[in-house]
Amino acid sequence: MLSNRMLAFRPLGFAIGALAFAPLVFAPDAFAQDIQATPPADATTSSASGKHFAIVGGVAVQQPTGNATIAGQDADFDGEAAPTLSASYYINDNVAIEAWGAADKVGHRVRTSDGKVASVDAQPYAVSGQYHFRSGDSTVRPFVGLGYFESNISDEKAEPSGALAGQRIGMTTAKGPMATVGVDLNLSPTWFARADARYLKGGSDIAVDGAKAGEADLDPVVVGIGVGARF
Repeated sequence: MLSNRMLAFRPLGFAIGALAFAPLVFAPDAFAQDIQATPPADATTSSASGKHFAIVGGVAVQQPTGNATIAGQDADFDGEAAPTLSASYYINDNVAIEAWGAADKVGHRVRTSDGKVASVDAQPYAVSGQYHFRSGDSTVRPFVGLGYFESNISDEKAEPSGALAGQRIGMTTAKGPMATVGVDLNLSPTWFARADARYLKGGSDIAVDGAKAGEADLDPVVVGIGVGARF
C-alpha cells in the first residue's frame, strides 16, 4: 500500500513529467530547428524579440519534500496551491533577472503519528537569474534559472485537539538557493503561456513554548502554470 507521502507526490510527478515533455508536445521538432512565430509585419510592434520587461500571473502547488521532526516525532507537512506573480527584466532575448513570489500564503497541515498536531502558513519569494533558450520569437522557449529564496513562516498554530494542544508553536524563516526549469509558449508577440517547476532548498527550526523542539527541512518543489505579457 502506498504511504500518504508517496500519494502526495503523485500529482507532482505527473506535473513535472508534463513540464519536461511540453516542448515535444507543442512542437515535436522544436529542438531540431528554430521554430519562429509568424513573421511580424512591423518589427517595432509585432515582435517579442527586443522587449525588456515581462510579468506573469499564475497558480502553483507547493509540496515540501524534506524531512521534519517535532517534539521527538517525525512530521509531515502537506502541500497547497496559491496564486503567484513574477516580474522579469530581460537584459537581452536570452538573459533575464526575475523577481518571483507567492501572492498569498500557502497553508501547511503538520501531522505526526498522533495525527494533525499543528498548521503553519508559508509565503515564498525569490530573485533569480535565468537563461531562456532560442530566439525571442520562437514558439517554444525552454529556460533554466538559479537564485535565492526566503519563505516567511507565519500563523503557526497548535491543533486544539492534537498532541501539542495549548502550546505555542514557532518556526524560523526558511531560506536558501532556488533552481528553476520551465518553458514558455509564445501565443503572440505580447502574450505567452508558462509552465515551470522550482526547487527551494531550505529549512526552518521549530520551537514549542520558546524552546527548540525540532526542525523542518522543507525543501519544497513548486510546480506552476501561468499567463504572461511582455512589453
